[in-house]
Amino acid sequence: MKLFRKILLTASVIGLTASGTAQAAGKIVIDGSTTVGPIAKAFAGYFTQTTGIQVTVSESGSGNGAKSLINKTCDIATMSREMKDKEIAAAKSKGVNPVEHVIALDGISIVVHPSNRINAITKAQIRGIYMGKYTNWSQIGGPNTPIIVIQRESNSGTADSFKELVMGKDNPISKRAETQSSNGSIKSRVASTPGAISYIGLGFVDSSVKDLLVDGVEPTAKTVKNGTYPIHRPLFMYTNGPATGAVKQFIDLAKTPEGKRLISETGFVNIY
Repeated sequence: MKLFRKILLTASVIGLTASGTAQAAGKIVIDGSTTVGPIAKAFAGYFTQTTGIQVTVSESGSGNGAKSLINKTCDIATMSREMKDKEIAAAKSKGVNPVEHVIALDGISIVVHPSNRINAITKAQIRGIYMGKYTNWSQIGGPNTPIIVIQRESNSGTADSFKELVMGKDNPISKRAETQSSNGSIKSRVASTPGAISYIGLGFVDSSVKDLLVDGVEPTAKTVKNGTYPIHRPLFMYTNGPATGAVKQFIDLAKTPEGKRLISETGFVNIY
């Protein structure tokens, strides 16, 4: 807390040296991932309370977060995947230098309706379901119920991570898969659909859905941090150039006891 009392006293004189439009406005503007959204919002509430600096958080998806940084309309782009080469090239063409900051870890949880008697699944079975090889739960030891496959929209960082970590480059997702726009909408759809399967960030799992063991490993903070849960990933904040001033103080919350508490309370995993 001493750090933030110091920030409060000095915020008026340090100047917001972060890049983007927020510098002139005296606030921090954040846009991007719906997965990182809960962390960004928790940080924002605490940061504004302790420094008086306004922080706005939008959740338009990782891809749109990258676009916002490229277009200099945000100070921090939150992303649940790394920036792609083409995004970095587009940024540099506009004089933007994306700098990556890992703030937490996440496990991509495979979720089904609580009534589904399936408790565990393999990556190979998940891949088979999403490719359309398995269309009924009875084919992998579950009930005689058609499988309703749900994925995220193409702009989603979680979708990109799922494709990389589970599907691989040569295994396309079936065109029969339904698309939802956020972790929250996926959770609601699975919770109301007995035959559904999908994937959401670890911090979004609650009793309305059932998360499955993957290759025999339960998705928990411990298994994500030690790397034994097979579908894990880092979560990012990106800035234009090295973070400075209030933006650096905001991102560095992830290294503080209070920031670590907030990350844990949102259901994600501390990296520091």
